[in-house]
Amino acid sequence: MVAWSLEQAYDAYPRIEEQFEADLDVSLSPRGSNMLLELVGDMKLARGAVALDIGSGEGAHAMQLAGRFGFRVTGIDPVARHIAVAQAAAKEVADEVAGPAAPDFVLGTVEQLPICDGTVDLVWCRDVLVHVEDLAEAYREIRRVLKPGGHGLIYQMFAGPNLEPGEASWLWTTMGVVPASATPATTVAAIDASGLRIDERIDLGSEWGEFAQEASGHPGRKLLHAARLQRQKDTFIDRYGQAAYDMMLGDCLWHVYAMIGKLVRRVYLLSAPAEMDGSGPGRATVEP
Repeated sequence: MVAWSLEQAYDAYPRIEEQFEADLDVSLSPRGSNMLLELVGDMKLARGAVALDIGSGEGAHAMQLAGRFGFRVTGIDPVARHIAVAQAAAKEVADEVAGPAAPDFVLGTVEQLPICDGTVDLVWCRDVLVHVEDLAEAYREIRRVLKPGGHGLIYQMFAGPNLEPGEASWLWTTMGVVPASATPATTVAAIDASGLRIDERIDLGSEWGEFAQEASGHPGRKLLHAARLQRQKDTFIDRYGQAAYDMMLGDCLWHVYAMIGKLVRRVYLLSAPAEMDGSGPGRATVEP
């Protein structure tokens, strides 16, 4: 670190400040979250390929995979409400995604996927695995259901180098994150142990946040909300309760921290070996 003296700071910095800020106002052409779909497109999977959306939530990503690529998609989620909402949404848009190709949604967890062995061409898992205690079992299950040569796309948020221990402890507890699962080394070890191959790792840095800020101002709005939450803490706790307050503040900081390097976004593109060696009996109840 090279620091100016106080005299230099008040003399030299004002000479460059305006141009410096002008340079910072120039977009770096960041990519948004739709880049994940572009990565899937680069895989050149055929229409009718079988895709599994692990942690499918209310079904938005599963419906994008079905609608854009014509995949046969099954969404898996452990929350019954998510399954109900996703099924209703899929029914509403069935005509837009070719009727029978509309996604199906099934209650389940990544540690015990209700899917037959070796039946899936693509596993899509976005921002889910930080909540999973046993990453090794999760990746073994992903390998089990993939066909030989099948693909995986894993998007994950991890602790960044600037995240202080106290910040991490509060944020992980509030957001239901398993600390070890938010550590890249744990993820890489679990992938390696499963026999899956990492074909590419994409470090996104602040790109998605920059894209969202330029497009809609979303991260800036989250920063404003975090400030208001802390300035009128008692008011919001009285109105909504401590748990809801903590969840809202945690969600706001999740986005803000990703902009400043306290959290880091990463994508892993995986593939299953061309020849599977068998991974034990299947847990299947669904043939996608």
